[in-house]
Amino acid sequence: MNTIEYFKERFDQWQPGNSNGFGVIRQEAFNAFSKLGIPGSKNEEWKYTRVAGLFNKEYQFPTDSLKASINAKDLEKSLKALGRIEPAFAAGLKRHGYPAPRIRDRGHQTLLRTIIGQQVSVASANAIWTRMEGAVGAALDPVVLAATPDEMLRAAGLSRQKISYVKSLAELVASGELDLFDLPPDDEEAIAALTKIKGIGRWSAEIYLLFAEGRPDVWPAGDLAVQVEIGRLLGLKDKPSEKQLRELAEAWRPHRGAAAILAWHSYNSTVL
Repeated sequence: MNTIEYFKERFDQWQPGNSNGFGVIRQEAFNAFSKLGIPGSKNEEWKYTRVAGLFNKEYQFPTDSLKASINAKDLEKSLKALGRIEPAFAAGLKRHGYPAPRIRDRGHQTLLRTIIGQQVSVASANAIWTRMEGAVGAALDPVVLAATPDEMLRAAGLSRQKISYVKSLAELVASGELDLFDLPPDDEEAIAALTKIKGIGRWSAEIYLLFAEGRPDVWPAGDLAVQVEIGRLLGLKDKPSEKQLRELAEAWRPHRGAAAILAWHSYNSTVL
């Protein structure tokens, strides 16, 4: 029995409704085919398209959800809606122009970069990333990472604490407990799923959902630049707290993600 026949049998035995079990099989197949060098198999999106074709299955892979929902057109639409709700936003758009959408790749590598980049310079983070690719492979496969000796990761430049974070992410993804291509549609539930990863707090989870998934109403109210700039745009005497900012933003639903992107754009324009 070759690899494709083996996984075809595994998929045939899978029972609909057991989404976690299916995620585990899919991840195992993805890892196996990547090692075999099947064209395109190192791309996370391949897991949702090519796997279906190989097994002639009618499973509904969420390929549409791989596309960021906050594209330039949608972002502009949300920002115009915000301008109608809050004149200060319209004034900010007139002063600084429309920001470009911020888009990141979906999947474990984006979260891995978040962990590696914590409290180090960009240059240091890139150097660590390169050394890790050399140690475990360019795909930084979660299954391989989970089994990599701590000493090897230490040699790549990770602290003991960050090793525990990297292993947490790798183990959750490799086991199928965390499926980054099938997070709960409810934002708070998705944040709860992401914060099971050691080293990923609420802010990191919100940024991932906003940029990697393009969720339009995610509101990173704990972000300092957002607090400063929203306070400035609204003419507030003091910088609003996270709690105050969440209360203020209730009126901006379902466009709070666009409000955050506008705040960063305005903040950077003001600073520069």
